[in-house]
Amino acid sequence: MDNLYQRLTAYNKDFLPDMVKLKYQAMAENIFRFYRGTCHLFYEDLAAAADDLPPSPLTWICGDLHLENFGSYKGDNGLVYFDVNDFDEGVLAPTTWELVRLLGSIFIAFKSLEIGDEKAYKMAQLFLKSYSATLAKGKAISIEPRTAKGIVCDFLTSVAHRKQKQLLHKRTLLKKKKLVLSDKHEKHFKLDKSLRNELGRHIQDWIANSSAGPYNYEVIDAVFRLAGTGSIGVKRYLFLLKSLNTKNTYLLLDMKQSHSATLGPFLKNPQPEWKSDAERIICVQQRMQNVLPALLDTILFRDESYVLQQMQPTEDNINFMLIKDQYRDIYQVIDDMGMLTASCQLRSSGRQGSAIADVLMAFGQNSQWQQDVLEYVFKYTDRIEAYYREYMHGYRNGKYN
Repeated sequence: MDNLYQRLTAYNKDFLPDMVKLKYQAMAENIFRFYRGTCHLFYEDLAAAADDLPPSPLTWICGDLHLENFGSYKGDNGLVYFDVNDFDEGVLAPTTWELVRLLGSIFIAFKSLEIGDEKAYKMAQLFLKSYSATLAKGKAISIEPRTAKGIVCDFLTSVAHRKQKQLLHKRTLLKKKKLVLSDKHEKHFKLDKSLRNELGRHIQDWIANSSAGPYNYEVIDAVFRLAGTGSIGVKRYLFLLKSLNTKNTYLLLDMKQSHSATLGPFLKNPQPEWKSDAERIICVQQRMQNVLPALLDTILFRDESYVLQQMQPTEDNINFMLIKDQYRDIYQVIDDMGMLTASCQLRSSGRQGSAIADVLMAFGQNSQWQQDVLEYVFKYTDRIEAYYREYMHGYRNGKYN
């Protein structure tokens, strides 16, 4: 299947059609969003050219590592952290697959902002230097307000001082003196009443019977939620929960449908036999993240698996547009990303087929593989540019409508 239109539509055919139109619209915004929305193209191409990459240890990877899949959040211990925050594609795979995906996002982001390849190359080298140095030491590191610097420190400070009322204000409104989820929010879509009621009962049952559920809360409202780029088209719901014990205390709960990992068909190494894709996602997340977000759990609804977690504020993800306005500051962020990527792999080492820490340390101490990885990424960005030109030609002519 060589035709780009066929490859894109074949992958998206099982997602919600109306939402897929919005996905195509988002992918047309710039080449970086196109890259985010076409993880399947990336792995199709990588699998065909896997021999161009040097051998590397097997590790647990998030699978879709890019600049905007790092962010700040409140953990289930009430503290704030900066870490990798998307594990939908999480699998056991060669280490370099994770690195190539992230490095590609650096080159694509710089191209989108018309920043020269030389600066992008230096930033990619910085990431690999930080990544390798952390691996070589063999000790996973976490980032919190006391250890953060620059932009990341600003993010964490913002999250630490944010009041729940500020989050609720953006997502809710008063109707007949009752707080409900806003139907005016651009990423909220009204649900059919019967589906909304069914979902509400399902979550209420989860609250009552799951050890991960919040104690003594009730479901007040639910909407369909739009978020991300690659995941636009999956079923995703947002719930407003109200405390039965404390007056005017609310929670926002995200429920996201799980699908099989995009890179799954291209893996030659065996994977664990998960009960569901939701279980796969949170198991990988539990292994890789230092501290988990609040209310993380799996749930089945109409025989489909979903991941539940307390909603995280998307405005605290790294915005690649910062690169142009705060180019010097972004050095610290890229350095942090390299350190966190290595830390995730060290933290999950030796688990169900992943390399032990000693092997990862040796990989970090050996710099011979780095140039081959950089050359592959540098060449591959030319293909992404060609894809994007072809995509935009078809999009402008109504092909994806």
